[in-house]
Order: sequence, then structure tokens, then C-alpha cells
Amino acid sequence: MELNPLYIIKISGNIIDDEHRLDAFLQQFSLLQGKKILVHGGGKLATKMADQLHIPQQMIEGRRVTDEATLRIVTMVYAGYINKTIVAGLQKYGNNAIGLTGADGNCILAHKRQHAGIDYGYVGDIDAVNTTLLHELLEQHAAIVVAPITHDGKGQLLNTNADTIAQEIAKALSNLYQTILIYSFEKKGVLLDINDESSVITVMDKTKYQVLKTEGKIFAGMVPKLDNAFAAIDAGVGKVIIGQAEELASLINASSGTTIQ
Repeated sequence: MELNPLYIIKISGNIIDDEHRLDAFLQQFSLLQGKKILVHGGGKLATKMADQLHIPQQMIEGRRVTDEATLRIVTMVYAGYINKTIVAGLQKYGNNAIGLTGADGNCILAHKRQHAGIDYGYVGDIDAVNTTLLHELLEQHAAIVVAPITHDGKGQLLNTNADTIAQEIAKALSNLYQTILIYSFEKKGVLLDINDESSVITVMDKTKYQVLKTEGKIFAGMVPKLDNAFAAIDAGVGKVIIGQAEELASLINASSGTTIQ
């Protein structure tokens, strides 16, 4: 039996930070037919709020170290303002949506990251996705908007990478749907030259990735996204595409962006 398609789309912080680009993206997302989940990051708002409150922020390889004060900020910003702004934006375009964190309905269970040399604070690594809950909501024809906050089942909230959340949701639901995972951001795809938008690599397999990575031709910020993409493919996700948020319609049919295989 052929499975129904499910689109899991991750939207980057650079789009969230731009009110007009976000609105244009949400309009396109609302027009997308079928079952869909939108996973969002946090953009610069959490950092801006931390600065205003004089709470120092530490980043390690692009990942935010999350102490107790920072956890309060990212929960307010990600799970509160950004998540509900996106939900309201979708409602404006007639797309019924519901916003969730990992704690809501026990949606995403995680544990506090353990690292021999680095204390990331209240950062979560995912243990389980509640496929029953997500399936039930999707079957009610609601678009799901997921904020990058999870929980450990013991009352502790955890800040969790949104790219990883999108990947884990796609993997978990791949037995129920034909899952298409899309990482949408400000660039047109994975670029051979970060300064040249026309240098999109249209198809990327593991061999090409390893060669380009060894040669230093993959932009450092793209490496975690590509690692997540290949992990998703290896786990049975039907298709993974990386590309520009404004080109969502063409990303859906793989006529733009970078297709991972």
C-alpha cells in the first residue's frame, strides 16, 4: 500500500528574523496541500533578549550553551512568541495550525546532553517521538508547528536543535507516511561557493559530501544540516531537500535546491 505524503519542513532563524520573508514563507506553506509539520528555530530574538537582560551567551560550534537563565529565555521566545506568531500567521492564511513543544502531549522526550569535555547545560538529545500524538493531529487535518523545546519526562525542559527535531520527526513517522524532509533557509541550496548563489549542488550523495568536506568546500555551518540529512535518508526518510524558503513550491517537486540521496 502506498503511503500518503507528509512534509516536514524546517525553517531557519534567518527567515524568522525577517517579518516580510516569514510572511511570504507562511503564505506558501499554507498553500501546500496534504499533511505537514513545520519545525522552527529561534533566530536572533533570544540572543537580543539575553543581551537586554545582561545574561551572557556562549556558543560552541554554532550550538547555544543553555544555562538556567538562558533556558527561561529560549522557552519564552521559542515556545511562546515565535511559535504562536507562526501559528497566528498560518491562521491568517486559512491554514488551521496547532503549536507544540516537546513537552506538550509528551511529544518529544529527550535527555540532558552528556559530553566528556563540554557542559552544554540544559541542552537535550532526543530519545523518542510520540508518533501516536502526531498521527492523530495530522489525521485531523491540522498543520503542526513545533518549537525546539523538549522535556526529559521528569519535569525538566531542554533546549534542542531544531534541525535534529525535524530529522527525528521525519524518521519516526516514516513508517506511517511517505516522509519528505525539507530544510529551508536563506540560501538557494548547498553551495560550492558560499558567495555564489549560482553554485548550487543540485544532487548530493555521501561520496560527494565526504570529498567536498575533506577539501574544505562545504561551509562549516552546513555540515550539521547535511549530517542530519544523511542520517534521515539512512533511517528510511523518503526524500531530503535543502533550499531557499521562498522557493518552497519548487523545493517540493525537487526542481530547485539540493536533493540528498
